[in-house]
Amino acid sequence: MNVSVKVGVPSWKDLPRDFNAADMFIRRHPAEGRGDKIAVIDDNGHVTYQELAERVGRCANALRGLGLRMEDRVAMCMLDSVDFPTMFWGAITAGIVAIPLNTLLTAKDYEYMLRDSRACALVVSAELYAKFAPILRAIPTLKTVIVANGSVDGQLRFDDLLRTAPPVAETAATTRDDVAFWLYSSGSTGAPKGALHLHRDLPATAELFGQEVLGVTEGDVCFSAAKLFFAYGLGNGMTFPFYAGASVVLMRERPTPEACGRVLSTFNPTLYFGVPTLFNATLAAAPDIRTQTSSRLRLCVSAGEALPEDVGRRWQERYGVPIVDGLGSTEMLHIFLCNPVDDIRYGTSGKAVPGYELMVIDENGYPVAVGEMGELAVKGPSAAIAYWNQRDKSLHTFRGPWTYTGDKYYVDGDGYYHYAGRADDMLKVSGNWVSPTEVEATLISHPAVLEAAVIGAEDENGLIKPKAFVVMQEDEATDDTMRKELQTYIKARLAPYKYPRWIVFMECLPKTATGKIQRFRLRELEGFHD
Repeated sequence: MNVSVKVGVPSWKDLPRDFNAADMFIRRHPAEGRGDKIAVIDDNGHVTYQELAERVGRCANALRGLGLRMEDRVAMCMLDSVDFPTMFWGAITAGIVAIPLNTLLTAKDYEYMLRDSRACALVVSAELYAKFAPILRAIPTLKTVIVANGSVDGQLRFDDLLRTAPPVAETAATTRDDVAFWLYSSGSTGAPKGALHLHRDLPATAELFGQEVLGVTEGDVCFSAAKLFFAYGLGNGMTFPFYAGASVVLMRERPTPEACGRVLSTFNPTLYFGVPTLFNATLAAAPDIRTQTSSRLRLCVSAGEALPEDVGRRWQERYGVPIVDGLGSTEMLHIFLCNPVDDIRYGTSGKAVPGYELMVIDENGYPVAVGEMGELAVKGPSAAIAYWNQRDKSLHTFRGPWTYTGDKYYVDGDGYYHYAGRADDMLKVSGNWVSPTEVEATLISHPAVLEAAVIGAEDENGLIKPKAFVVMQEDEATDDTMRKELQTYIKARLAPYKYPRWIVFMECLPKTATGKIQRFRLRELEGFHD
């Protein structure tokens, strides 16, 4: 077992063979003099790095005391609070594989993931327990259930386990190439897949994006509207701040403009991580909500979907703070393509994050010319090693050192990457490729439109044409006159074949918990042209 903690942080390129990520992200901070520094602020107060290290140690000892062994799997369905990093890093300390789960799914989804992962333990926030109660006895591998932030009759309490366990734990003798945690894909294109990530993946993203792009320091306070169970939120709300010795604000409730505005104005974070939908909704919110911001904010970050150019520009004009738009994935753990902080070009995804290589390829796997569209592939040190029990899908996505993203891109003459949509979302209209993202961004630039999603639909001749689903700003018309106005607006700005032949007005768009539009749900509305 590794008992001592080394002061200092080796580069991701120089990690020793024997390595446990908890040493780098949790255990070293008290040894380096940050014991009294605030690590986490949540709805119940704050926790210092010394207190966090003790909580993590207690958690590791408690899990071992329950009979969990190295390489066992523990599923986590937990709202954002200090309990989440306590559990995540406690499991990693003990060599147990942590599996964060989306907190907004159904009992059927959870049954699938628990069966698929063969988790032997589940830690669940008390508020979420009702979704699990009907399925727990049906999971043959599940031996232990622990309830956090409350109690349920007949189940163990997380607080009790922490209170009675010793605060100092030996770190499991893992290597940099051991599986540390899984992340299930968000399900924007169907059933989720468990991506297997190694101990070495965490410092790679923290150094390459957190340090080299964002420049996170001890003096920063991070706030992520994207939740910790999601790859994007995991980096924003744990990996980046804990690598740098910074502080993080965690919020349990749903990330609405109102809730995020309260956090921004109360805790004055310096870094704010959101998604395009949230930035756009904030810009459209009531004046008292729009004015709630942080006086110390130096940078915003967006991911999850492409940030429309109009939203980025309006946000920077209103708040005086730029948004760094980037592309990441569950498979790559965090952002690997983003706009340079000192040369942001809204409407693009920017350039490769240092340490990553990109190529845009055709259907035969050959690089395309500048300006030509193809599938984006990425090579970098944070790629998952496979999908759990999904051999065919693993071989399709992970090809040697390259990860095939399924995203369509083209590169301009200045080396900036332009997002054109998911490979399976692209439309062939009148013999021409149409990017739904381009049509959506143009629709959103209309002052009456709040959100838009575009898919392909068959016309009366069986030919594919664009169909738009639109959410209007409050009190805006949703009649034929508005449909014609929006169609005319698109025709004036894009090639004629790109305009949506049908426009369906909706109150909201179907999305994953991470804010991605679920276009496959829209396709299920077959024949619904309004």
